[in-house]
Amino acid sequence: MADADYARCLAFVLEAEGGYVDDPLDPGGATNLGITLRVLTEWRHTAVTKQEVRDLTPEEAGAIYRARYWNTTRCGDLPAGVDLMVFDGAVNLGPAQSARMLQAAVGTTQDGSIGPITVDAARAHNAVATVETIAAARLAFYRSLPTFGHFGAGWTARVSRAKALALQLAGGAA
Repeated sequence: MADADYARCLAFVLEAEGGYVDDPLDPGGATNLGITLRVLTEWRHTAVTKQEVRDLTPEEAGAIYRARYWNTTRCGDLPAGVDLMVFDGAVNLGPAQSARMLQAAVGTTQDGSIGPITVDAARAHNAVATVETIAAARLAFYRSLPTFGHFGAGWTARVSRAKALALQLAGGAA
């Protein structure tokens, strides 16, 4: 089931991230399928060009997402729906920030690293409540950013879509 969960969550992230962009207001710079030039350089262990970012395939993006975001935040161990919110948050906010939001939602130490205590707490906590709490935390975080005026509508819509799907997956009302 973990592979099916990952595939479902990856499909959401790839759709949310879209194609190639190089917005001067985005600190990530050249990005394709949500993978920045910096991340692709680190992944390939060699400098890459904007064209190489533009040419990134969904398959390679998926491998990067699994290794750097899904596995890092232990999404395969989290309840359905919670896995999507944490994974999508890890991609959009960074793994440590997403982990802290989960930890706050389930009442564990907010150290930014998901270990067995956080996983156990997430499993014991109501998944619908966890999804709703993470969604609210993400929106509050985005609103605190100086670039909210430029990117806020997109971030807000993304959280709304992620929350709706996550609630369905968690067995709650969308």
